[in-house]
Amino acid sequence: MDVIRLVEIRDTALSVDEVLRAVGDHAAGGTTLFIGTVREQDEGRPVTRLSYSAHPSAEAELRRVAEKVAADFPVTALAAVHRVGDLELGDLAVIVAVACAHRAEAFAASRRLIDDLKREVPIWKNQLFADGSAEWVGACQGS
Repeated sequence: MDVIRLVEIRDTALSVDEVLRAVGDHAAGGTTLFIGTVREQDEGRPVTRLSYSAHPSAEAELRRVAEKVAADFPVTALAAVHRVGDLELGDLAVIVAVACAHRAEAFAASRRLIDDLKREVPIWKNQLFADGSAEWVGACQGS
């Protein structure tokens, strides 16, 4: 069975339960989950909502990142989903989960997965602020 269980860019709500089910594996002693949500402030500026856009190659790039993490760590199962479109405060923007035999490996692989996703996958964020201004943020600059 492929260790990469779920890799998607989607314009519908993300599900923590779906991602956890995808990485469920009896060989895993440790499973990590990272959830990125739309927060109400960025660098002290009130945020009202976000809009994510992705290049057509984004899902293929996300799979490439996932494959690299799976090759570099003893991953039992891995999942990563990222939302595009308009998101409101509290909405889930990204979920990654990694299952490994041991927790230290799961934490390291999960950290690498989210960091590489943010740095390498062509997804851009447009932040809309309470004062009416907006700012585009590239994936390589974090969220």
